[in-house]
Amino acid sequence: MTNILIAFLISFAVAGLISPFIMKLLRKMHASQTILHYVEAHEKKQGTPTMGGLIFIISAVLTSLFVFTKDYTLAIITLASMLGFGILGFLDDFIKVRYKQNLGLRAYQKAFGQVGLAILIAFFAYYSNLVGTSVIVPFTNLTLALGILYIPFCVFVFLAITNSVNLLDGLDGLAGGVSFFYLIGFMGLIALHLSVTTGQSLNFIAEQNNLLLVSACLLGGLLVFLVLNAHPACVFMGDTGSLAIGGFISAIAIFSRLILYVPIIGLLYVLTSLSDIIQVLHYKRTKKRVFLMAPLHHHFEKKGVHENKIVIVYIVITILLACLSCLIAYFTLGV
Repeated sequence: MTNILIAFLISFAVAGLISPFIMKLLRKMHASQTILHYVEAHEKKQGTPTMGGLIFIISAVLTSLFVFTKDYTLAIITLASMLGFGILGFLDDFIKVRYKQNLGLRAYQKAFGQVGLAILIAFFAYYSNLVGTSVIVPFTNLTLALGILYIPFCVFVFLAITNSVNLLDGLDGLAGGVSFFYLIGFMGLIALHLSVTTGQSLNFIAEQNNLLLVSACLLGGLLVFLVLNAHPACVFMGDTGSLAIGGFISAIAIFSRLILYVPIIGLLYVLTSLSDIIQVLHYKRTKKRVFLMAPLHHHFEKKGVHENKIVIVYIVITILLACLSCLIAYFTLGV
């Protein structure tokens, strides 16, 4: 617990030190966000710097170099996942900034990059004796063996989570705030399952502990970013940040074997994606909309709810889901 707190504080300090330089660099690059013309309420945000995800990406990586203990293979691959998806998002943001429009990488280019990265990590997990092909059934010590289906399942997890976080990044503090408390809850679940683990090697336990440390490193940087991203935002995380967070969350879920907890604590990720899918499919079929605007948070905006209220409600729901999940796990696992 002490190491986790130290990792969090160091990362927070690093992010606090580098954030002014990154903000200055983004302004010098004229890396301003182009706002979608049909989001009228956001017109005043035109020109706000983007790619602010660099703050928590850099702080997480730098801090991790100093806090890892031995046996940190899974933590390193988690960082690699964050960096890989973050670079993909950076390319998307850079194209938007360079050409001053809101269309970055083409859909097939982004999908190709996401699938490629996901396949690499899925194969690593499949063949690694630290992970394997089983996932833990929520609130139990039981595991579900997926066999060869594990690889496509992992790829689906990556695509679902990264795109969900990306879609959620539509209001000041929304994606960052929800992800911050989601990660805290997920860390709690990792710790609870680790406390009842029997028959596992010291190597496995050390690897899982390092997953907790690298998560704390991301949380420290993310908290500094949230201060800058709170309404009215001084900077946006951009696809650089949202895809990086998605890649990180996906890797942590897979390597901890707690993938099936993701839609429970991350319910708002699920609802965000579902609202977008439903809107698109229904419109293609009927030329009518289910929501005033998708994803769901924009629907609430169109209904006249202030974005601060939407963000607070989303965060509170995530906190409640995280607390409830950890509480149920505490009693059902016999901690």
